Amino acid sequence: MRNKHLLNSILQNTSCPKGFWGRMILWGMNRFHASLARRGMKQVNWQPQWTVLDIGCGGGANLNRLLKQCPQGKVYGIDLSEESVVFASKYNVKELNKRCFIQQGSVCSLPYKDGTFDAVTAFETVYFWSPIEIALAEVVRVLRKGGCFLVGLEASSPELGKMWTERIKGMVVYTAGDLKDLLIEAGFSTIQVVHNKEEMYIIARK
Repeated sequence: MRNKHLLNSILQNTSCPKGFWGRMILWGMNRFHASLARRGMKQVNWQPQWTVLDIGCGGGANLNRLLKQCPQGKVYGIDLSEESVVFASKYNVKELNKRCFIQQGSVCSLPYKDGTFDAVTAFETVYFWSPIEIALAEVVRVLRKGGCFLVGLEASSPELGKMWTERIKGMVVYTAGDLKDLLIEAGFSTIQVVHNKEEMYIIARK
């Protein structure tokens, strides 16, 4: 029982990493979410000069991938966790404050001007956006017209996701239909859903 409580305590770091266990979670995210990110990024026709935002940038591995996808552009990362910002900054130190800009902040109040980004990405983080309607409205606001929003999720079934949602406070697993409805309400016009076993990728355009 004690081990179960310890594991549940550690798992809370998936939403907002803190301290030693938070750093371990971030290390694991960079390593074990790599295939999800690579497959997801194949869904987008990246342009070299794009300016891109990664929301919930975590350990920073996806920022590094985006820098390679857009070698003439700029990549921004934002995360609610101070631990994530420090970790991601160290991971991308060569491009930090040159082409890569990382800061702490909330998806529900993005500190960027309207129409700033050509693309926005969100891997394994939409589960924790609350209220999700406000978060998606913010994504729409900071995207340029015609801009792309890429979502990557390992959990796409609320029923199968119970093993996580029953342990991690505030985590919600959405169906593809739920997310499509929310994205349409937020102002996205074209929405594509791609499934790969339990993984789900959504590509939405403003």
